[in-house]
Amino acid sequence: MRRDFLLILFICLLCFTCSAQQNIKPEDAAKYLGDSVTVCGKIYGGKFLENAKNQPTFLNIGAAYPNQLLTIVIWGDTRKLFPYKPEEELKDKTVCINGRIDEFKGKPQIVIYSPVQLQEK
Repeated sequence: MRRDFLLILFICLLCFTCSAQQNIKPEDAAKYLGDSVTVCGKIYGGKFLENAKNQPTFLNIGAAYPNQLLTIVIWGDTRKLFPYKPEEELKDKTVCINGRIDEFKGKPQIVIYSPVQLQEK
């Protein structure tokens, strides 16, 4: 009984957290480092590094690399959960991403841990 209650409580908190995320523009991503947000923007290109460690996929929002406003990172284990190749299927499409903004080499990025974090708009 207690376990069921804790599970329901966890689900409620998760729903509240998801709905409480702030919607921001890609050009404002750097202002929200460490925050969980929703960002919508056009994918200008992407790259799958099949032979690199952890097989990352990078999607560039707001402009093509190296002038992107935000990078979406999909590690190989998560990429396997997608029914398509994100760098091909999402190019030139507008998507919304839910996640925490981090920084890598001075550029904001969001790491995707589940395909549900990324939705085509």
